[in-house]
Amino acid sequence: MRAEDQKAILAIALHAAFADGAKDDHEREEVRRIAESLASASPAIDLRALYQDVLLKRFGLDQAIAALSDDGLRHYAYEMALCVCEADGQTTTAERRFLDQLKASLGLGNDQARKIEREVDPFVAATATGTVTPSGAGSDNAELDQSILNYALLNGALELLPQSWASMAIIPLQIKMVYGIGQAHGVALDQGHIKEFIAAAGVGLTSQYLEQFGRKLLGGLLGKVAGKTAGKIGRAATGMAFSFATTYALGHLAKRYYAGGRQMNGDLLRETYQSLLGPARELQTRYLPQIEQKAATLDAGQVMAMIRGRQGVRHD
Repeated sequence: MRAEDQKAILAIALHAAFADGAKDDHEREEVRRIAESLASASPAIDLRALYQDVLLKRFGLDQAIAALSDDGLRHYAYEMALCVCEADGQTTTAERRFLDQLKASLGLGNDQARKIEREVDPFVAATATGTVTPSGAGSDNAELDQSILNYALLNGALELLPQSWASMAIIPLQIKMVYGIGQAHGVALDQGHIKEFIAAAGVGLTSQYLEQFGRKLLGGLLGKVAGKTAGKIGRAATGMAFSFATTYALGHLAKRYYAGGRQMNGDLLRETYQSLLGPARELQTRYLPQIEQKAATLDAGQVMAMIRGRQGVRHD
């Protein structure tokens, strides 16, 4: 893929991230941080400048669409924008207007757009639902640690898959994991409280998906480009599977938080989460062979069953 196409699709994804107009300073800072973190993956694109150009409306949506070189890329751009808008399990009126405008500008028919939407709808619904099924984790310390590792391995494997549903499944699985950890400590929370906990830790739902998508795009791991399906599994050389580290750190943060009677404030949550990320990234490298092995066995039905509680999250 040409650097111009990557830049255009990233710009469209950034427009989608800002489509609801409700991003506060913290969220904007998180998106800026993502742009900087992705910069090393593509020296040909100045992602810091692209972020500013989109934010200040110097690189408009129509300009980004016009830069795409074929129908396959326009199809992929809509898919990514849809996932960015729906990463938190809901689409606002402003985001729906944005997606309708984008669909028309990309020249996608309703049937084409609906086909894309049907693929990700079950995972969006899993993120949006107000109830969470138990994760099966016990209250034993070693059992909880193993459960966190299992979720981290699974989410790392999902990020290695090119299909959009794979990345969309990561957030509901993180929610399910946190619910199980709270339950193991005698705390039953609804999904709204879990999302608040994740956000307080500095793990934005929209920004997390945007980062996953950016790494896939710049690393060359694409699900659908020019009507072709990419190879099933990406390699570590692309900087992928960072969702292992995110999930692992989030799980151990939740374990400390609930074991300590939920006494951490927002600043301490974010500070502790960041301190856990470093060791988690080191473990990610160690477990990469297992992550890749798991990625080779995953399909949408199996992952959906895990989210719904019909199948345990485990590592074989």
